[in-house]
Amino acid sequence: MSEVSIFSVDSLLKYMGNDDKARAMVGKIVADACAPGMEPLLLAGTAIREGRFAEAGKILHTLRGAIGTLGAKRLVSASLALEQALLGQNPDQVPMLFANVEAEYRLVLHAAEHWLRQNASGLLG
Repeated sequence: MSEVSIFSVDSLLKYMGNDDKARAMVGKIVADACAPGMEPLLLAGTAIREGRFAEAGKILHTLRGAIGTLGAKRLVSASLALEQALLGQNPDQVPMLFANVEAEYRLVLHAAEHWLRQNASGLLG
C-alpha cells in the first residue's frame, strides 16, 4: 500500500486553506491525536487479555476516530476488523488482528512524527 494510506493530512490542509495558519492548526491536530502514543493500545490489549472485549472495542473505536482524521486509512481498516472480531466474540482472530492494528498504529505515529518535524517543528516537545 502507498504511504498516503498510512498517514496523510494533505486533504485536511487543503480544506483549512493550505497556508501557514492551516499548517499550524493541522500540526496541533496531529500532535494532539498522537500525544497518547501507544497508551490506547496498551489499554485495549489489557482489556482483551482480561476478556473485556466491549471495553477494548470502545478504546479502539475512539482511537480510530482520532487517528482517522489524519488520513490513516490502513489503521482505520485494521481497527475496524479488530472491533468487529471483538463484537462477534471471535477470540481466535483477535491476536492476529490486534498485531496488525499495533503495526499500523506504529507506522502512523512514525509518519506523524516525521510530518511534524518537517512541517510544524515548534509543536514537538
